Amino acid sequence: MEATDAELMCRFQDGELWAYEELVGRYTMRLHRFLQRLVLNAAVAEELTQDTFLRVFLARGRYQPSANFSTWIYRIATNLALNWIRDSRHSRQAASLEALSMFGTRVQIASLERTAEQQMVDLAERDRIRAAIAALPDRQRAAVLLHKYDGLDYEAIARTLGCSVPALKSLLCRAYSVLRGRLSAAPEPDQNSLPLYIEATYCS
Repeated sequence: MEATDAELMCRFQDGELWAYEELVGRYTMRLHRFLQRLVLNAAVAEELTQDTFLRVFLARGRYQPSANFSTWIYRIATNLALNWIRDSRHSRQAASLEALSMFGTRVQIASLERTAEQQMVDLAERDRIRAAIAALPDRQRAAVLLHKYDGLDYEAIARTLGCSVPALKSLLCRAYSVLRGRLSAAPEPDQNSLPLYIEATYCS
């Protein structure tokens, strides 16, 4: 049976370096994708990913086995990213095609019956959603990314962002309401492919 993240951290705390390397392998791609979407800069995301694992290495003695490792490491990564955004003198510009590509989407296989024109419309709509998310305030964007793309539950996201669950729900409500407003001029959405519209209805 595969060891859990917490078990690997305990083995690492006992001096077994292979356990740390296993955790790096499990989380590198996940964290890198998340950080790209958050900071909108591929090079910075790579540096922040490495810095996150360095912090994990240095703070291994403070990790408690009762803590959820994924929440713990996401909190480290999120704090590093938000600090970088605050400290950076570069103003966030309108999302470029390169920045938009960092968001990624859940893979959906188009039906063979769908026309090339319809597929182009779908791609354009996804770009609208990515641009709208990229324009959100930093903490709102982090909350939406953790919720929608990384699939963390409310409690995990709240711990990651250092807030209460009610405060998180309020943050997400505002974010989805803003997204709904910005996307309201779009053609009638496909409820299956555009879950952001569904989320926004709960904030009405």
